[in-house]
Amino acid sequence: MVASVLVRHEGASMARDVSPIVKQSRREGYALHPKAHKIMARKTGIPGQHAHGRQNKPSLYLTQLREKQKVRRTYGLLEKQFAKLMNEATRQPGLAGENLLRMLEQRMDNAIYRAGFATSRRAARQLVGHGHFMLNDRRVDIPSIRLKAGDEIVVRPKSTKSGYFSQLDEVAKNASAVSLSWLKSDAKKMTITITGAPKREEAEADINEQLIVEYYSR
Repeated sequence: MVASVLVRHEGASMARDVSPIVKQSRREGYALHPKAHKIMARKTGIPGQHAHGRQNKPSLYLTQLREKQKVRRTYGLLEKQFAKLMNEATRQPGLAGENLLRMLEQRMDNAIYRAGFATSRRAARQLVGHGHFMLNDRRVDIPSIRLKAGDEIVVRPKSTKSGYFSQLDEVAKNASAVSLSWLKSDAKKMTITITGAPKREEAEADINEQLIVEYYSR
């Protein structure tokens, strides 16, 4: 049943932060999108007219906040979505920080990005939101659906003829797809298969999840 699929998500399908991704990246000091790398190489520091006067040594609280914001924006969640996910991660067995990263990686939009079917998570989120994918033979449009082992994602037959998906091989070559233990993809067949659960080391690099746990433990 469709309901059994849609239950695995944390928020509204189209809720998203649409503020400029490069500005967000400069604020966090971390490239949240591929196009932010070049701009950040030329423009250092946080944006804003009086930014230079605010760059003192940050407090522990500010360090924790910035790490939380960096990860939240990297994966494209709104504040309430992220807090709800952190609360769930805390209730699960094991380390809360690792639980959080695993659940972030298991989002459908992230899987599309990781498979190389989109060049950014924002692009993947848009593709899912427009209904271009089927999950276990059912059309879905909720980017936050949480995937599990055995799930199969395929490009919707009607979408395979679009200009974007007809060049998916080229998209995959230009995307930042990496080999992952929990996901297998085939750009020619336009399929993604979830084979397991993400490992901690397979999440985004340069994340200190303990700072996020400490932020929510205050």
